[in-house]
Amino acid sequence: MPRPRDSVRTTQLRTALQQFHSNTYPLPGIQAVKRRDAFVEQVLESLHRIEFVTRIQQRPLSSDRRNPASDLFDPLKAAILFQRSGQTDEAFWMVFLFVHFGKNAKTGYRLARDVYGALGGQPWTWARVSGDPKAFRQWLGANLGTLQGGDGIPRHFGNHRKYESLNATSNSGTGAAVESYVAWVGSTRNHQTRIQQVLQQFAGDPRKTFHALYRSMKSVKRFGRTARFDYLTMVGKLQLAPIEPGSTYMQGATGPFEGARLLFGDSKGKLSRADLDARLVQLGKQTGLGMQVLEDSLCNWQKSPDSFIPFRG
Repeated sequence: MPRPRDSVRTTQLRTALQQFHSNTYPLPGIQAVKRRDAFVEQVLESLHRIEFVTRIQQRPLSSDRRNPASDLFDPLKAAILFQRSGQTDEAFWMVFLFVHFGKNAKTGYRLARDVYGALGGQPWTWARVSGDPKAFRQWLGANLGTLQGGDGIPRHFGNHRKYESLNATSNSGTGAAVESYVAWVGSTRNHQTRIQQVLQQFAGDPRKTFHALYRSMKSVKRFGRTARFDYLTMVGKLQLAPIEPGSTYMQGATGPFEGARLLFGDSKGKLSRADLDARLVQLGKQTGLGMQVLEDSLCNWQKSPDSFIPFRG
């Protein structure tokens, strides 16, 4: 059942969903009570995750959160601390590491921590890695065995990144991902300059800017649809740039796509991804839900449509 503090929001959401079903597009996937309740709970869970980022931005944070020598290292909280101290490029870099490596259910951020912290050596700060990305790849190759647990310390990618590789030399490993990310930021090595150019191109429109950046990030190796969406939405949530998604970016999606088909009763596949995306944009407008909330909640709901199960990482 919904948390007591969510009771008003739950009632409003159920009403809005029923109105959408009756007046805009049918939502056969949630007409059964148990499915509707499970979907609403997933929406609330997604809202909580987004609101959590806002809350931690307002809290005091230990400086150890950005210290790779500490067990408390956390790239998301590190990004907030670096932003507070005016080290904006380092904050963006933390977001990249947060998305690329993810948080593993068992080993947490240990992999991101040890790569960033160079296994106790000179940290691979943004200034260092952007100044010589080839040196980073050489270091990665030389320390690959250790990073893969050769020293007895387990380190793993997060669940959403479980198919990633630490390979330093291939075109599909961490070495290529980091070097191509540096190239994406550009010769100034300044993230804000990179984004400001796009903002000016679209007169500050947050959704058009998001879309242009999303498309341009195809050049970043191993940053497919989910990674690009997660990176840019986190940049927006952390207020590192005034951007937000204008759709759920259904093209290339898997979990959200299956969730949308289930929601709109498209068992025969008659609706295109563009059709589903357009319907979700309308749903977002009428319910007041952002595109990230719908994308995230649909992805998790379709895994267990008849009962609410919280999914992590």
